Amino acid sequence: MRMSELQNKNVINLVDGKNIGNIIDMSVDEKGVTTGLIVEKKKFFISFFSNNKEIVIKWNQIEKIGEDVILVSVVY
Repeated sequence: MRMSELQNKNVINLVDGKNIGNIIDMSVDEKGVTTGLIVEKKKFFISFFSNNKEIVIKWNQIEKIGEDVILVSVVY
């Protein structure tokens, strides 16, 4: 699967059912192994107390990559 295909999918959190945001990048380790996805948060996830508009979804938090969505389990 290509990165461009992943970027077109919605990222849905199974914990609360909310759409987290859109994939903007991937994180990789020094060996080139993908360790997670970097997601740009939707507006309602951005806190007034945080300047961080991105969230890193670790690879082990990804439950399923489907045709239209990516299901993750993330606790805030």
